[in-house]
Amino acid sequence: MSSPGASVPAGPPGGRRAMAVWSIGVAVYFVAVIFRTSLGVAGLDAADRFHVNASALSTFSILQLLVYAGMQIPVGLLVDRIGTRKVLTLGAVLFTAGQLGFALSPTYGTALASRALLGCGDAMTFISVLRLGAHWFPARRGPMIGQVAALFGMAGNLVSTIVIARLLHGIGWTATFAGSALAGIVALVLVSLLLKDHPDGSEPLPAPHAGSAFVRRQIAEAWREPGTRLGMWVHFTTQFPAQVFLLLWGMPFLVEAQGRSREAAGELLTLVVLTNMVVGLVYGQIIARRHTARAPLVLGTVAATAVLWAATLAYPGAQAPSWLLIVLCVVLGACGPASMIGFDFARPANPPQRQGTASGIVNMGGFVASMTTLLAVGLLLDSTGDDYRVAFASVFVLQALGVAQILRLRARTARRERERLVASRVEAVHVPV
Repeated sequence: MSSPGASVPAGPPGGRRAMAVWSIGVAVYFVAVIFRTSLGVAGLDAADRFHVNASALSTFSILQLLVYAGMQIPVGLLVDRIGTRKVLTLGAVLFTAGQLGFALSPTYGTALASRALLGCGDAMTFISVLRLGAHWFPARRGPMIGQVAALFGMAGNLVSTIVIARLLHGIGWTATFAGSALAGIVALVLVSLLLKDHPDGSEPLPAPHAGSAFVRRQIAEAWREPGTRLGMWVHFTTQFPAQVFLLLWGMPFLVEAQGRSREAAGELLTLVVLTNMVVGLVYGQIIARRHTARAPLVLGTVAATAVLWAATLAYPGAQAPSWLLIVLCVVLGACGPASMIGFDFARPANPPQRQGTASGIVNMGGFVASMTTLLAVGLLLDSTGDDYRVAFASVFVLQALGVAQILRLRARTARRERERLVASRVEAVHVPV
């Protein structure tokens, strides 16, 4: 008979308390996404307000995503070291200040600085929510918890496409953005008063820390796992088509190239968001029940997205028919849930004390791709006289690169997962009872 110290520790409990605490983190992420995507419905207004062309307009989102992507690994390291509550608190302060600054910016330069600040705060939210879920819920709930968190993020996007858009054309730029910043203050109060990093009695072991040597080792060990790299390329390949569409170029494309009214364009953007929310729940259920469905879902989503984009851009005549645009938006709605599968490749490949770092690497992928495409579309629009067909063809280049990397890493990741499974079974056999 072994001593009590030899027993295997129980996993996180889940339950109502876990749901309540995790919901606070999700609420912060919800607000961050509202702020992140608010420019997507205000792109044309921003161009008029600051008197800028397409390239300069795309710089708003590019800078925001550049900061976001660049912060992913540092944020992952911070979450692993100091915990979720402190990181989310700092994030709420920064993205609220950025949204308020954007509301009051008198010039293009100050508006750019505000979006960069917003991007920095936004970068601290999603990884923190994933880590919070890992501390409060059993591992088997991981895929569904991740998809539900993303679903609430898309609900924030829905607020932008419906509420922010209407307020913008009703009460004006300053009142809309400054008023929305109040939601950030509410999120900050909730985190400060109610959020708890982990259940009582289940404090994680403190991560060893040795300055820059620890940082390099943490990143290197996470990167060495093929599951982490596969997760990054999955996120890279699947997220950016919808992200680019929702963050900035969807509204101008639908209004200027496809001749739709702002109201009709807003409805199509809303369709992307609603589809994302539905597909996220479906994908989460499928992966929770059948882990081998991850790669087929990813590759199927990428293929469908490429086919619908090609059909829309190559459609004869000046404008695509409404039914084709509707189908395109439905397929784009699957991109966000597919990108979440990247975290399901990285999660089992890394121990708990490295989850934040690994998630940061994965999350960086989609935002690097989005940033690259936002820049490419803006430059191509300016150089071709606003030819959206040429500009959006840049989507296929990044998709081809991403698919090649996914196929290269897929077998290697599956092999490592089988090795870990065998090792865990052997270890379980030898645990004394």
